[in-house]
Amino acid sequence: MNRNRLHVLCIAAILGCTAACTQPQDAAGDEKARQAEIRAWLDRWAKAFSARDTKAIMALYAPDVLAYDLVPPLQYAGKDAYGKDYETFLAQYDGPVQVEFGDVHITTTPTLSYSAVLERVVGTVKGQKSDMWVRVTSVYKKIDGNWLDVHDHVSVPTDMETGKSMLDLKP
Repeated sequence: MNRNRLHVLCIAAILGCTAACTQPQDAAGDEKARQAEIRAWLDRWAKAFSARDTKAIMALYAPDVLAYDLVPPLQYAGKDAYGKDYETFLAQYDGPVQVEFGDVHITTTPTLSYSAVLERVVGTVKGQKSDMWVRVTSVYKKIDGNWLDVHDHVSVPTDMETGKSMLDLKP
């Protein structure tokens, strides 16, 4: 093997190793940036939810969102159906509704991400103070440069002996 060819192969190997060694670090940086984008999405959602602004809430969802919520029916398919669910839910509250997140887990890829959070909703429903934690898992898809929610799953633990929801649990 001639010296020039060996030199080129060595440089190629070094560049390959450099790229391989720096790629995970770059990917980790990208992951952190995407996680920050999803956290910002959650903050926008919480602000719109607390303001009871269903138009702003639904602007964060994909047109073909599929949601499994606490109340019937089994699923809400599409933005219109899910938007009506939000309107019905928020209409129960007298005055402000507060929301906070606990135990937030976010995993991302360049085009799909998900979050799993414990979500606390506090307000007054028909004159009674309401304070409950629910579990929410959401899937986001990058569409035209924006993260849009394509799937929500909201649930509460159930006492299997009585079949009743356990709304008084706290993290």
